[in-house]
Amino acid sequence: MTKWTTSNIPPQHGRTAVVTGTGGLGYEDALALARAGASVVIAGRNPRKGAEAVAAIKQAVPGGQVRFGEVDLANLASIAAFTEQLAQEQDSLDLLINNAGVMTPPTRRETADGFELQFGTNYLGHFALTRHLLPLLKEGRNSRVVTLGSIAARQGAINFNDLQAERGYKPGPVYSQSKLACIMFAFELSRRSKAAGWGVESLAAHPGVSRTDLLPNGAGKTSAAGMARRFLPFLFQPVWQGALPTLYAATDPAARDGAYYGPDRLGGTRGYPTEEKPPKQALDTAVAARLWETSLQLTNVTLA
Repeated sequence: MTKWTTSNIPPQHGRTAVVTGTGGLGYEDALALARAGASVVIAGRNPRKGAEAVAAIKQAVPGGQVRFGEVDLANLASIAAFTEQLAQEQDSLDLLINNAGVMTPPTRRETADGFELQFGTNYLGHFALTRHLLPLLKEGRNSRVVTLGSIAARQGAINFNDLQAERGYKPGPVYSQSKLACIMFAFELSRRSKAAGWGVESLAAHPGVSRTDLLPNGAGKTSAAGMARRFLPFLFQPVWQGALPTLYAATDPAARDGAYYGPDRLGGTRGYPTEEKPPKQALDTAVAARLWETSLQLTNVTLA
């Protein structure tokens, strides 16, 4: 593909989408989908930020179909309540983008359910969300799930002996584990959907190195990473461009079920969407199957 942009998104009229994350990449995803005609639920834990995102999209896309859905991915009860409400409002779902995330908080923190914050939010929260929404996705039209990984996943490993980093917390490796888990989940969901005939495609994508607030919000504005984000903006590509691999995976007919997409330049840090080779550890099907079963136990989510 050559310099694929949002102008290449096929018409999305009649399609419904849920995008997690009200700012940064999530906002750009929701904006592009609304412009293409989709009905979008932009989901996040902060109603004020959600309302601001909805208002901005409606201003940019007069008549755009977008609304806010409150969900805290660090709280399994909140995820269950959000998905139950959505099931009352609609009979099907065509697209789910698992985008929201937490990155490298300097000290170990926990979710409402006692999971380490990065693993619990970035991975387990989206695992539970997707499992809850599978009945709606199975009723969707050419439905897809796109789950975001990261170039940091290249250094990741699934540590089953200390999944929650209780024995030792290092922000970077824990983040890498959470994002590797997201990629492995995307591939395992694809395999299980094909085997069970769910009719749901599952793909993974990553944004390269993009100018979002993920670093300053997680590591802190005064951290080395946060300072680089604030004072060395040329190191980061624009957010709209970082969103392109996700949008390609979500909407383009040529995007392959079970594939991984990212930027095409400078080692995947910037550029336009391309299919890339996943981290080799993400292709370990035995680890992926074990991670799936472990995640079922941790989240206690069963299919309706």
